[in-house]
Amino acid sequence: MNPYVELKLQMSYNEKKVTIDLGNGLAPIELSTGKLAKQADGSVVLKQGNTMLLATVVSAKEPKEGVDFLPLSVDYQEKYAAAGRIPGGFLRREARLSDYEVLISRLVDRALRPLFPDTYHADTQVMISLISADKDIMPDALAGLAASAAIAVSDIPFNGPISEVRVAKVNGELVINPRLSALENATLEYIVAGSAQDIVMVEGESKEISEAEMVQAIAFAHEAIKKQVAAQIELANLVGASVKRDGNHEPSNLDLRDAVFAATYDKVYAVAKSGSSKHERSDRFAEIGDEFFITLGEEIDEETEFLAKKYYHDVQYEAVRNLILDEGIRLDGRDARTVRPIWSEVDYLPAAHGSAVFTRGETQSLTSVTLGAKDDEQMIDGAFIHGYSKFILHYNFPAFSTGEVRPNRGPGRREVGHGNLAMRSLKQVLPADNDNPYTIRVVSDILESNGSSSMATVCAGTLALMDAGVKLKAPVSGIAMGLITDEKTGKYAILSDILGDEDHLGDMDFKVTGTENGIVACQMDLKINGLKWEVLTQALDQAKEARLHILGEMKKTLAAPREDYKPHAPRIVSFTIDKEFIGAIIGPGGKIIQEMQRETGSTISIEEVDGKGIVQVFADDKASIDAAVSRIKAIVAKPEVGEVYEGKVKSIMPFGAFVEIMPGKDGLLHISEIEWRRLESMDGVLKEGDIVKVKLLDIDKQGKLKLSRKALLPRPPREDKPKSETETKDVPKA
Repeated sequence: MNPYVELKLQMSYNEKKVTIDLGNGLAPIELSTGKLAKQADGSVVLKQGNTMLLATVVSAKEPKEGVDFLPLSVDYQEKYAAAGRIPGGFLRREARLSDYEVLISRLVDRALRPLFPDTYHADTQVMISLISADKDIMPDALAGLAASAAIAVSDIPFNGPISEVRVAKVNGELVINPRLSALENATLEYIVAGSAQDIVMVEGESKEISEAEMVQAIAFAHEAIKKQVAAQIELANLVGASVKRDGNHEPSNLDLRDAVFAATYDKVYAVAKSGSSKHERSDRFAEIGDEFFITLGEEIDEETEFLAKKYYHDVQYEAVRNLILDEGIRLDGRDARTVRPIWSEVDYLPAAHGSAVFTRGETQSLTSVTLGAKDDEQMIDGAFIHGYSKFILHYNFPAFSTGEVRPNRGPGRREVGHGNLAMRSLKQVLPADNDNPYTIRVVSDILESNGSSSMATVCAGTLALMDAGVKLKAPVSGIAMGLITDEKTGKYAILSDILGDEDHLGDMDFKVTGTENGIVACQMDLKINGLKWEVLTQALDQAKEARLHILGEMKKTLAAPREDYKPHAPRIVSFTIDKEFIGAIIGPGGKIIQEMQRETGSTISIEEVDGKGIVQVFADDKASIDAAVSRIKAIVAKPEVGEVYEGKVKSIMPFGAFVEIMPGKDGLLHISEIEWRRLESMDGVLKEGDIVKVKLLDIDKQGKLKLSRKALLPRPPREDKPKSETETKDVPKA
């Protein structure tokens, strides 16, 4: 047999494909497996138009010792070559994930994580790469589908499949995965994830929509999700991926479990019912656990110790949930609908351009606002999305806010996600670009945390922006809602303003932000199957009640934006010039604009927009702005024939002098136009640097300026010529 033919046969592949047509006018989505990355436990290539995603999943065969959770990592990364771009930076290669990539990774993670079996504890890694990009097909709404499909064709146990879609309302119509260009006109935009039966995750923003409109959009998205889930099942059947590996990694000891519950449940229930503070409650829970662990003796093996701690956590889980469901009492003594006490203060930081402290229960945000120039805009340099943003929000969560000690490694994925939710909320009420010349940076430092610090950031951010004099369309408040359910009895409780423990031990974390007129953003994560639509509707209605209560408390501190910016806040003057003068203002190599900035103490930015030059002058005081504006207007001023100018002699020539009458505009003062008397040469008449007044006589077709000095001087009287001797003789005497 020909060795080349034999090698070719060995290298063949068995590719399987399915397609999904969502009926949205875009190309069908194609899922294929068996061609790329075949050594991964599961791999799928998703293709739609020119967009291609490669998703892979690998999971360890056995869990690490002592692990009682799922160590899942999800990474979405965009290859710059996918969009025909070369990365910026010194190395010119893809580096750490950008905030945009982190946010997409989180969207996929939050959709996948609840669907793995509770008993599956093996290290699992999901990677999604954008390997080809269509400029109008957004990959973020496809990443969850690709990742779930990769798991579906593997032998990894998973209670899916799931999928994600973007639902938007464009020109009054709900659409699935609209083109990027269509989103400019969208009044709502949400990423929704779910299985064939349930919704598991929602995140997005909207323009003050009603609760009913939001439920309608989620239900519309779920219909598209069902189609994508069915396609994944079809693909899994094509490759024969019906047999899954063992997903039970938890040892058990039912006798020990009964002993832990018998010894600790009533004590834990009593502490939970006491309404104590977070740290006092945590200390009491720890004491009860330690008392029981001592009874096990010092010689217990590692597995027994591991299980005892796990079962004690189950005790806390059951006690807290039962207390809420049976007695309607929460850990801090509130009922289900009550919001914790609120106090707030503005102008707390005297040197900041705007600031606020917002405290709700044991959660506190200190937020500042800084107003900057156009040069302060954030550059976004991604493979798919790149450009500039003039609104920046940073969320910081230091360890001391929860009384912990840990290294300060900079913002993690949680901080990026929480900051993005607050940014989306406040962005909806910012003034239009025409009414806001500033780059705005909001920084929220969480000083205390016991539930919903991102919502505290929204509230503090609203107050700080209004304190800075930013003309918000309306103030925004936010609330985090929780859910406790019992599948056996059908009981459930919707909780307003959840605590950290209620988030950890509950079934839902649903954050909703909005104005008095409607919802502007939301983020929902579910840990259970089967959230009924009526429960979701009730949760949204209860959230509205809480939002409006919080908004009322905020208005007691500051009800509307201040009339003016702070005295120490920088000022910006914007004006338009003809685009032909942009180069003259900048100068060769930026020489002129840099000189103006240095000498006036201002910051000047200039860009061409719609065939015009847009100039912004930014400075801390009026004198600096006036000086810079005056110099720019002198550059862009157009000479007018007949006008008188005070110019500076730039050079002397045998035939006259060149005089600068405006910055960058020289005219010829011919030797014949300097004085009324005839000058034979330029020697001693003028010298470089002299200031002279001249009149602009003409501008020729080439744009050359003809100047005159003598036109401004009084004309000398005419002298009569003396009569000749001959003429005198001929005159007859009287």
